[in-house]
Amino acid sequence: MDFNPTMSAADRLQTEMAVDRMNKQLAVNGRKASQELGKDDFLKLLLTQLSHQDPTSPMDNNEFIAQMAQFSSLEQINNMSTSFSKMAALLNSSDAVNTIGKEVEINAGDTTVRGVVQAATRGANPQVQVNGMLYDMEKINAVYGN
Repeated sequence: MDFNPTMSAADRLQTEMAVDRMNKQLAVNGRKASQELGKDDFLKLLLTQLSHQDPTSPMDNNEFIAQMAQFSSLEQINNMSTSFSKMAALLNSSDAVNTIGKEVEINAGDTTVRGVVQAATRGANPQVQVNGMLYDMEKINAVYGN
């Protein structure tokens, strides 16, 4: 039995049409095509590769282990990214809280506002309350000690 790994023009056209149909169906269901592969996409590719491999010449164990290691690394990197995002949000909130009671100088567009921070909000985009108005933390130019 001969195995030819290349696709004929007809098979290639049929595959492209199937992919286009799938992308249109996903677009209708609210999912948009992306240029990035996530862990689910990686796992689907690996399972497809395993299910369509030539039974007379199965995937090399070393190659399979390398792909599983890549999958594991991808998952750990995603977990680290999520953790770093949470840590950045906590640090930003902490910075906002640490300005309470201190005098700050805020760039409010074309004017500069100076006053004592009366309150601070927490979350991904913390704000400080100065002179009764809320300002984003990134608008603060200077913080003065008591």
